[in-house]
Amino acid sequence: MASSLVKALRTGQRAGVLLEQASKAVSVVPQHADLHTSNPVQGVLTMPDRLQHIPEAADPGFFEMVEYFFHKACILAEDKLIDEDMKMVRTSREEKVKKAHGILKIIEPCAHVLEVNFPLQKDDGTYEMINGYRAQHSHHRSPCKGGIRYSLDVCADEVKALSALMTYKCACVDVPFGGGKAGIKIDPKVYSENELERITRRFAIELAKKGFLGPGIDVPAPDMGTGEREMAWIADTFANTIGYQDMNASACITGKPINQGGIHGRTSATGRGVFHGLDNFISEAHFMSQIGMFPGWGGKTYIVQGFGNVGLHTCRYLTRAGATCVGVAEWDGSIYNPDGIDPKALEEYKLENGTIVGFPGATAYTGENLMFEECDILIPAAMEKAIHKGNAHNIKAKIIGEAANGPITPAADKILQDNGCLIIPDMYINAGGVTVSYFEWLKNLNHVSYGRLSFKYERESNYHLLQSVQNSLEKRFGRVGGPIPVTPSDEFMSRMSGASEKDIVQSGLDYSMERTARGIMDTTIKMNLGLDLRTAAYVNSISKIFTTYRDSGVSF
Repeated sequence: MASSLVKALRTGQRAGVLLEQASKAVSVVPQHADLHTSNPVQGVLTMPDRLQHIPEAADPGFFEMVEYFFHKACILAEDKLIDEDMKMVRTSREEKVKKAHGILKIIEPCAHVLEVNFPLQKDDGTYEMINGYRAQHSHHRSPCKGGIRYSLDVCADEVKALSALMTYKCACVDVPFGGGKAGIKIDPKVYSENELERITRRFAIELAKKGFLGPGIDVPAPDMGTGEREMAWIADTFANTIGYQDMNASACITGKPINQGGIHGRTSATGRGVFHGLDNFISEAHFMSQIGMFPGWGGKTYIVQGFGNVGLHTCRYLTRAGATCVGVAEWDGSIYNPDGIDPKALEEYKLENGTIVGFPGATAYTGENLMFEECDILIPAAMEKAIHKGNAHNIKAKIIGEAANGPITPAADKILQDNGCLIIPDMYINAGGVTVSYFEWLKNLNHVSYGRLSFKYERESNYHLLQSVQNSLEKRFGRVGGPIPVTPSDEFMSRMSGASEKDIVQSGLDYSMERTARGIMDTTIKMNLGLDLRTAAYVNSISKIFTTYRDSGVSF
C-alpha cells in the first residue's frame, strides 16, 4: 500500500511539472493571442511601440491608421510569406526570415513626398500662396497612381496615408501601379474658374519639373474637389511643356473628358465598383449568415454619407439592384425618407439648386446624426475618420461599405466587428476608379479605343450566322410556305456589333471586383478571420507586393 501511495505522489509531481511546462509554452507568444488563426505561429513580428496606442485612440493620425492595419496583417502573414511564398528560395529559414523582414520594411514607408508652394494672382489683383503635396509611396510597380484632391484638410500626413492606401488598393485588385496621392490645400468653392485653372496648371508644372508627373512615372486622377475639367487642364499643360515630344503625353493623367483621351465609364466607375463590392458579399450566404441577414438585395435599406460623384453613382446602382435609399447626408444638411428617396430626382435637384437641402422627395433630418439611424447598409462616401471610437457604438447598420478612404478608425473597426457588423474595406470596395483608370491609361498608350478595330467585323459575322441558320432551316424544311426568317431578339440586336468601349470597361471592372472578392473571402476563411475582411485584403495585397520584391530584388 505504501508503494502505491509513493507511485501516486510521483505521478502527481510529473503531472504538475508537465502543466507548468505547458503554461510556459503558451505564454511565449502573447502577441498573437488576440489574432484569429488556427495555424501554429512561429513568427516574431510584433506591433511597433509607436503604434501600440492606435487600437484605442480616439483620433489617430491617418497614416498611423494605415500603418497599424499594415502591421496587423504582417504579423498574421509572416509565416505564410516565409514558408509558402519563399518556398522555392534555396536557403535556410533564418536567411529567409531576414529577407522577408527586409522586404516588409521596404514596403511600409513612403518613398517620396513633395511639398510645393507657389503664388496665385487672384482675379481682384491680390496675391495668395498656394500649398500643395504629392506623395509616391511605392515604386515596386511603375508608374505611381493616385488622385489629386482640393480640400482644406490636405496635409503631408493625409497624402502619405492615401498614397500608401493606393499601393495596397492597386495590389488588391491586380492593377500594376505603385501608390501615389496629391492634394492642394484650398476650398475650390471660393475660387473662380480662371483662378482654379491657374492653380491647376501651375501645380502640374511643379509636379512635372520634379518628376512627379508623366505617363511612365506618376499618373494622377480625379479625387475630392476635382474632376474631368481639372484633368484636361493638367493633360494639356503637360503636353505643351515637359511632354511636348512625348507621343504618350495624354497618358500622364486619367479621368479626362472623352474628347481629350478619356474612357467611357470612368465617371461612374468608383460608384459602380462600390455596388459590385457590396453585391459580391451580399450574395454570399456564408457571410450574410454571420450577421443574421439573408442573401440578396430585396428589402434592404441603405444610407449614404456624401452625395458627390461616388455617393451619387452608388445610389443609382444600389437602387437599380432593388435596395431602398432612406437617407442622404451632405456637408450642408441631411435628408431622410423611410419610404425611399429617388436618386435620379435627387441628382436633378442638386444640379439645379447646388444642394440636397429642400429636396421635395424627403424631409430634412433633424436628429443627432443620420448615420445612427436604422438601416441595413451604411455607405460613408465623404471624409476619413467619419466613424470613430466616440460614435461607433451608435451605428445600427449591419453592413458598411467604405466608399471613402479611411472612414473608420481602428478603434471603431473593432467595436463594429464586436457588434456583428460586416465592414467591406476601402482598399477593395472603392477600387473601381483606379481599375478603370488603368483601362484609360492602356487606351492612351495604345492610341485606339476599345472595340474600334472589331465592330464591323463582329456585326457582319453575326449577320452571316443568322443567315446560315435560316439557310439550314430552309434546307431541312423547304420553302413551300416562303422563306423562314430568323429574327434576332432585342438583346441580340443591341449586341450585334459586339461590345462597345463602355461594355468592355464595365465587364472588365465587374470581373476584377468579383475575382478580388473571391480572393478576400478565401483568405478570410483560410485564416479564420471571421468578419475581418480588411485584414484579409491587406494580407492579399502584402503577399502580392512581397512577391514582386522577392523576384525583382530589393537593393542594388
